[in-house]
Amino acid sequence: MEAVVAVLIIAVLAGVPAVVLWRVLRGHRDLGSPADRATFETLHTASLAAQHLRAGLTEQGAQRAAGHLRVLLGSTALAVTDGERLLAWDGAGEHHAPVAVEHAAQTMAGGRTQVLADLCDDPSCQVGYAVVVPLTTESRVVGTLAAYGTHASAALVRAAREVASWVDSQLELAELDRSRTLLMEAEVRALRAQISPHFIYNSLTTIASFVRTDPERARELLLEFADFTRYSFRKHGHFTTLAEELRSIDHYLVLERARFGDQLQVTLRIAPEVLAVAVPFLCLQPLVENGVRHGLEDKSGTGRISILAEDAGSDCLISVEDDGVGMDPERLRRVLAGIDLPGAGIGLANVDERLRQVYGDEYGLVVETALGAGTKVSMRVPKYRPGITAS
Repeated sequence: MEAVVAVLIIAVLAGVPAVVLWRVLRGHRDLGSPADRATFETLHTASLAAQHLRAGLTEQGAQRAAGHLRVLLGSTALAVTDGERLLAWDGAGEHHAPVAVEHAAQTMAGGRTQVLADLCDDPSCQVGYAVVVPLTTESRVVGTLAAYGTHASAALVRAAREVASWVDSQLELAELDRSRTLLMEAEVRALRAQISPHFIYNSLTTIASFVRTDPERARELLLEFADFTRYSFRKHGHFTTLAEELRSIDHYLVLERARFGDQLQVTLRIAPEVLAVAVPFLCLQPLVENGVRHGLEDKSGTGRISILAEDAGSDCLISVEDDGVGMDPERLRRVLAGIDLPGAGIGLANVDERLRQVYGDEYGLVVETALGAGTKVSMRVPKYRPGITAS
């Protein structure tokens, strides 16, 4: 039983969806003593509140979480404010809701718990006292949580502080999520800035060379260029499907083949069952561009790019390989460490960092190369990861 309780505590702290936790609870009907049952009920209620707080201290999230927080406290009513406005009121005494921000003023200013008494002259009103505690993230007071009742006890003060501390942890997780999102957006912007000038210049130069000699071919290439840039500069979604990423790479390779002619040979081996897998946006195109630029541009004769995507159990295995000039392994180590970033090396380091941020260090790029021996870049992507969907 103690092991099960420990697992559920970890699940709640990790933000496991309430419906999942409730199924776990239902699977353990023999909940033991009343104390054990109370523990399970508390964890379940906390998990229901957690899912609404992971977006931060928002009005919608506060309104959906307030009822569950009030159950945790056992108070007559509960109010959540951001210091300037009431985000949520749950329970009795709604006629006191308009002054909840006033009740929170001293706590917002001083960051200390306040106990307020004699809030109502009506003896039948259940909102006579309030315990107002601060909500903080990164040592800043960002809001308040107030528990209302007919009396204020030391137990209610302790409970309100504990619940507020737990809410703080959820808000900290929301801040981390936002920081990670902003970092990923910055990295994608940096990647676009690195790819775009080189590719745009070469593509437009190639298209211009066909304008007089083969206008229809120039028109086709211009449409390919438009499709590629439309995808690369889209403004939403950190993830896409493997199929969409490969479609963009096809546009890219059509333009590069127009430039290199028969010198550039491309082989694709793609398992249909992995086409719907969600992958980080622009995670493959930099690898293919790296293969073309650093693998084939400096090589005499024909060069080949091979792209492989296959089912590997719970993961999708993807590799991009060229038979070009290769790279010194020590220089590659510096590139991936962010020390030496010439040309498309920025793309390699960028993709490696984003994979590790999203999936963990075990999912970084694996690069096999040597001078004169070509380069093979491989990655593993989980076929399913909670919270990650293509958009």
